[in-house]
Amino acid sequence: MNKFWTILGHTYVSKLKSKAFMISTAITLVFVIAAANIDVIIKLFQDEDDKIVLIEGDTEVANMLEMSVQQMDERIVFKESESEELSKKMVQEDEAAAFLVIDVNDPNILTATYYENKASESNVQSMIHQQLQQLKVAIATEQAGVDEATLMDINEPISFEKVALDEATKTDEELNQARVIVYIMLFVLYMAVIIYGQMIATDVATEKSSRVMEILISSAPPVTHMFAKIFGVALLGLTQILLFFFVSFSFIKYKITTSVEVSETLDMIGISSAPISIYVYALLFFVLGYLLYATIAAMLGSLVSRVEDVQQLILPMTLLIMVAFFIAMFGLSVPDATFITVTSYIPFFTPMIMFLRIGMLEIATWEIILSIGILVGTTILFAVIGARIYRGGVLMYGPSRSLKDLKNAFQLSKKEKN
Repeated sequence: MNKFWTILGHTYVSKLKSKAFMISTAITLVFVIAAANIDVIIKLFQDEDDKIVLIEGDTEVANMLEMSVQQMDERIVFKESESEELSKKMVQEDEAAAFLVIDVNDPNILTATYYENKASESNVQSMIHQQLQQLKVAIATEQAGVDEATLMDINEPISFEKVALDEATKTDEELNQARVIVYIMLFVLYMAVIIYGQMIATDVATEKSSRVMEILISSAPPVTHMFAKIFGVALLGLTQILLFFFVSFSFIKYKITTSVEVSETLDMIGISSAPISIYVYALLFFVLGYLLYATIAAMLGSLVSRVEDVQQLILPMTLLIMVAFFIAMFGLSVPDATFITVTSYIPFFTPMIMFLRIGMLEIATWEIILSIGILVGTTILFAVIGARIYRGGVLMYGPSRSLKDLKNAFQLSKKEKN
């Protein structure tokens, strides 16, 4: 047992001190801090200057348009055009944002021509277009003799209430809240399994390529070495994730205390009001998913003698994780689909898809227990098989051709055991 802790500690400390780990952690923290302060960053790059729109045509419509547009954005300022040529020149020289010509023809047909320096869609153009459309409806309604109250009654949406007869069904608000949390957890699980799984396989391959592995397995059993690697990298990942969480939580807490809007947004998406059980299940499936894929990664890494071959050999595992993630993304829209239900019991997909179902639906306890049981059983099975293959794989040198080397490693482990 002392050898296990020695290898685990060495794996953890060496990875923690590595430049790659420090740089990747620092870059990620920068993105976390930037995301937490995205509103401040947007304001730094936002153009605070007034946007002048030169206008020509029907004065009454222009006045109504100015009032409606400035209610949406006070920075848009309307000025009367002196001449068409001068207005176009001012737009070309960036002295004005746009030049608008309004024309009201008989029988009260409203048309407009919008001149700007670039042909790309802009917020000013979209806003003016939208408000002109509403003004056209208002003018046509007035000319037709339809009073405003009648028009409001016509345009008022119908009362459409959805009532679920199943009392266990979640409301739309609860589903939207759960969807946000599930999406975040799925993304974290997806990235963690890929990054840390690859880290295990690369670490094993590095030790084999430098011949350090021969010394290590002579001082400790290969199985002890394998699981020490898995839990050492797991501890490293936990350290990194807790650091990200602490920084994120600190900034979110600061934002809540200084901004009412941020507090209301977090309440709306459900992060602050989500039940504790959802986070417990997230941690449980995260750990089980990591152990399953980490065992596979260590097993595959033991077959490789060069770091360059790691990516090729762990590609099937990476594809499995990607398929699970894409199925889960599809399931966010239809969590009760039969396809989602079936795949939630497939152990390679269970960590993501069963967690998705738990977060989005009210499912029976026996289903959760069954899926966890299958996942745990599969993890133990792969741990046993992986340990046998790892025992033989670490003694194999030379180019790794394909997954057919699994058979050779398994046979070699029998000879080594005997």
